[in-house]
Amino acid sequence: MLLEIIATTADEAVTAVVHGADRVELISAFEEGGLTPQEDITVSVLEALKRLEQANHTPITKVYPVHAMVRPHSKSFVYDKADLSEMTAQMIRMRTLGVHAFVLGTLQLDGTINTDALESLLEAAGDRPVTFHRAFDEVPDQEEALATLLKYPQIKWILTSGGKPSVLEATDQINRLVKQTIGHTVTILPGSGLSVPSLPAFIKFTGAQAIHLGTGVRTGGTDSPIDGMLVRHARQLLNEFL
Repeated sequence: MLLEIIATTADEAVTAVVHGADRVELISAFEEGGLTPQEDITVSVLEALKRLEQANHTPITKVYPVHAMVRPHSKSFVYDKADLSEMTAQMIRMRTLGVHAFVLGTLQLDGTINTDALESLLEAAGDRPVTFHRAFDEVPDQEEALATLLKYPQIKWILTSGGKPSVLEATDQINRLVKQTIGHTVTILPGSGLSVPSLPAFIKFTGAQAIHLGTGVRTGGTDSPIDGMLVRHARQLLNEFL
């Protein structure tokens, strides 16, 4: 059961993985829903997690993946040529830094997926896997959008709240999306509005195989640091579904 935690700094990334996160989604501007992280922060996160991996002193070193947000602004998920050029350059640079995966999404003016822009960004991602982010929650038909995304093997996860402000209001929809991915390599990654106590009932009802937590492991909203004990509790609850 995959546990992804939003991190904005190296300290948060370390706190997340030490207490049981499988990976971190690295962002800036949490209050805007997440934007591309600055290069110096990205480097510090990668270096901090590398030191942690080396400190394990085990024959097989555990890798703590960093999935970096690629989003140049919060105005919309509709990007012009200048936006796409900036995103491409950022991704190429982050690949050289060692980022493990990318989190991105592109829409047309009518809210459907912009496949031309998406394909351009997937090419820039190279051999890195991709999460299609919560641009998915603005599409007019999520089942149709999912069918489109299933055509791209590079897309491994879809981060979604089921089209609602809180995923807890969209449990039926998450269940439908999870069922639609059966037999495919895409995993639905529910997020937004989840708290640690809500996890058991949510997972049991939806059949989700992955969980994304942000404010759910912070006690004071986006401005507060990660609470390691909340991460640890989430990990313990998810382990019960193995």
